[in-house]
Amino acid sequence: MTTPSTDILAQLVCAKHQCLLQLRDLGRRQLDLIEASDMTGLLEVLSTKQNSISQLQRIEKALDPFRDQDPDTRQWSSDDVRRRCAEQLRQCEALFAEITSQEKCSESELIRRRDEAAVRLQGAHLAGHAHGAYTAEPASNVHQLDLDGTSPSNYSSGTSM
Repeated sequence: MTTPSTDILAQLVCAKHQCLLQLRDLGRRQLDLIEASDMTGLLEVLSTKQNSISQLQRIEKALDPFRDQDPDTRQWSSDDVRRRCAEQLRQCEALFAEITSQEKCSESELIRRRDEAAVRLQGAHLAGHAHGAYTAEPASNVHQLDLDGTSPSNYSSGTSM
């Protein structure tokens, strides 16, 4: 079996780094849109993020053949290329941690806003019920059943039963 080229590895690590930078920037934009309650913009960003995540998955799959290799046995074109690739890989790990933290913040903010909206909706619903109860028209033609013959209408007509 042939060993995958370190040039390909370096290109893949660079592509992963660029993809993670894009995801981090989209995550920042996502949080701004959540805070601004811009759901249309948020949906657009989430769509773009999904494309970036799909790209990252393809890159990770392309990196699979390199995972089983012993890093010390790889043949690099230069020590500089190896150092640069290793540095980008360290940056990828830091970016991934930052993206994960952003996602947790975004999720918490969305949950907080959802709960606030639910409380406001419940308050509006209760206020509507209260308003309806106070403004309901009293029934003008309410008919009562006179069981003991003491109805005021009996007194005014002068008839007795």
